[in-house]
Amino acid sequence: MNFRTLLMCLLQAVFTLTVISISTPLFASIILPLALIYLLIMKFYVPTFRQLRRLESVHRSPILSNFGETIQGAVSIRAFKKIDEFCKHSGSIVDNFMRCRYSSRIATRWLCVRLEFIANCIIFFAALFAVLSKEFGWVKSTGLIGVSVSYALDITEVLNLAVITISCIEANIVSVERINEYTNTPTEAPWRIKENAPISVWPSKGNVKFERYSTRYREGLDLVLHDISLDVGAGEKIGIVGRTGAGKSSFALALFRMIEPVTGRILIDGIDISKKGLHDLRSNITIIPQNPVLFSGTLRFNLDPFSTYSDDELWKALELAHLKPFVSSLPNELLYKISESGDNLSVGQRQLVALARALLRRTRVLVLDEATAAVDVTTDALIQETIRREFKGCTVFTIAHRLNTVMDYYRILVLDKGSILEFDSPNALMADKNSAFARMVADAAQKEKQE
Repeated sequence: MNFRTLLMCLLQAVFTLTVISISTPLFASIILPLALIYLLIMKFYVPTFRQLRRLESVHRSPILSNFGETIQGAVSIRAFKKIDEFCKHSGSIVDNFMRCRYSSRIATRWLCVRLEFIANCIIFFAALFAVLSKEFGWVKSTGLIGVSVSYALDITEVLNLAVITISCIEANIVSVERINEYTNTPTEAPWRIKENAPISVWPSKGNVKFERYSTRYREGLDLVLHDISLDVGAGEKIGIVGRTGAGKSSFALALFRMIEPVTGRILIDGIDISKKGLHDLRSNITIIPQNPVLFSGTLRFNLDPFSTYSDDELWKALELAHLKPFVSSLPNELLYKISESGDNLSVGQRQLVALARALLRRTRVLVLDEATAAVDVTTDALIQETIRREFKGCTVFTIAHRLNTVMDYYRILVLDKGSILEFDSPNALMADKNSAFARMVADAAQKEKQE
C-alpha cells in the first residue's frame, strides 16, 4: 500500500508541476531550485526519522516484556511490597519510549513546516508568474492561469504525503532488516545424522573426555571455556566448583552442545559428540537444571511426555525423589494439572520433578546443575543419598552449590575464568591448605558460622 501511495503522489506532483509549467512557462525556471531544496530536506529528514523509529522499536520491547513479567509475578511483587519500585521502573521504561516517540513526532512537525514553505513558494510563484504572463501578454487565456493557480493550491498535501510515505517505507525497512537477520541466523546442528545414529545403547559405559576444548557463546565474544582437557572414567562422580562466572554452567551446556566448540572436542565412550545428531546426544544423557522447566499439562505428562513408563514406575521414581507424599496429597494425583512453567509448584518441587525424570531415564551420564540449591538441607541430604544409591554406576557431574555435597566424590574440578584451576580428589585438595578448593571450603564454613 505504501508503494502504491508513493507512486500516486509522485505522479500527481509531476503532473501538477507540468500543468503549471505549460500554463505559465516562466514557472519552469524555479522548479529545479525548489526540487533541490526539497531533496535536501528529504536527505536530512528520512535517515533521522528511520533511526527514531528504530529507537522506538527497541524501547517498545522492554515495555511489553515488563508488562508480562509484572502480571506473572504480581503475587510476589505484592508479597515483598515492591509495588512502588515496580511502578517507578514501569514509568521509567515508558518515559524512555515516549522520548523516542515524541522526538519522531517533533521531527515530523519540523518536516511539515519546511514542506509548507516549499508549497507556499510554489503557490506564490505560480500566482506571480500568472499575473506577469497576463500583464505582458505571454498567456492570453484566463482559464489556463486559473488552472495553474488551482493546481498549485493542491501541491502542499501531495508533497507532505510523498515525503511521509517515503519515511514510512524507510522506517518499515527496519522490520525487514530484523526478518532478514532472523532468516540468516545460524541454525543448530542436524537433529539426527543417519550414518552416525547409535546402533546399540550409547553411551554404554559413561566415559567422558575433553580434549583441549574451548568455546564461546557466539562469534565475537570472549571464550567461556579455555583449553579444557580431562578424562573422566565410567561411573566416576565429579564435583564442579568455582566462583560466579567461572564457567560451571558453560561446562554443562558444552556436554549437551547448547554451545559448539571453537577448538577441541568432547568424547563420550570414545565417540566425538559433534558427529552425533542433537537428538541422539541429548536423549541419551540427562541434566537436572538449576531452573527446571515444566509444561502446561498433567504431572504425568511432565514426568513421561511420551507415555513410555507405567504408573508403577512413575510412583517408584516419585518415591525415590521424595515427592510421593506430596503427589499423593494432590487432587487427581498424577493427573494433577501443572500450570504454565510450573508456577503452581515451588522451585524446590520443580527440581524434585526433574530428579524424578532423571530416575526414570537412567542414562549413563547425569549432570546436576546446582539441582538442590532451592531445597532445605535435610531434603538435600536425602536427595544426595538417592543420587549416590540410584546412580551408583553412572557418571555424574555435579555443579555444587553446597560444597559438602561433593566432599565424598571421586574428584573435584575447580574452574576459574573458564580454565581448570585444580582437578584432584577432595582429600588431596584439602590436604593443600593453599589450594583454591580448600580456601572455598574455609570461606563456606566461615559464612555458615556467621549465619
